[in-house]
Amino acid sequence: MNQIASNRRPPSRRTQRGVGLVEVLIAVVVLAFGLLGIAAMQLTALRNSQSALERSQAVAQTYAILDAMRANDDLAVQGRYNIPETCAVPDAGDIVANDLHHWMETMQRVDVLGPRACGTITCGARECKIKVSWDDTRAGGSDKEFVETTTQL
Repeated sequence: MNQIASNRRPPSRRTQRGVGLVEVLIAVVVLAFGLLGIAAMQLTALRNSQSALERSQAVAQTYAILDAMRANDDLAVQGRYNIPETCAVPDAGDIVANDLHHWMETMQRVDVLGPRACGTITCGARECKIKVSWDDTRAGGSDKEFVETTTQL
């Protein structure tokens, strides 16, 4: 044992102890780039989440007007619910006008699809096509994103 202990030399004052300033700066730079990458991923996830929410809202809106149309299927088959693509909220009046007014008003709420939401309804021979379009640029999509639902009444 004495022989092993005698081979060891006491540490020299010249040997480096601890971490130098350059190593700390490199570690901080690497950490900063890593955090920037995480922030970019978070932003992308937020955009995708917003876009998915708006798409889900659009699908829910197509089903909402279809439910109203099924409640009045005789009027829907006659084409009374048919509207060309419009972004203006129609006036209330009879049952069909009230349904369309409520549908467009709900779609254009800020927490649903926003004020640039538009809708189209085309029915003929018991087959109806509902198209909802909205501005998806805030979520990174196009300014005329759309969902179209076709169903039988």
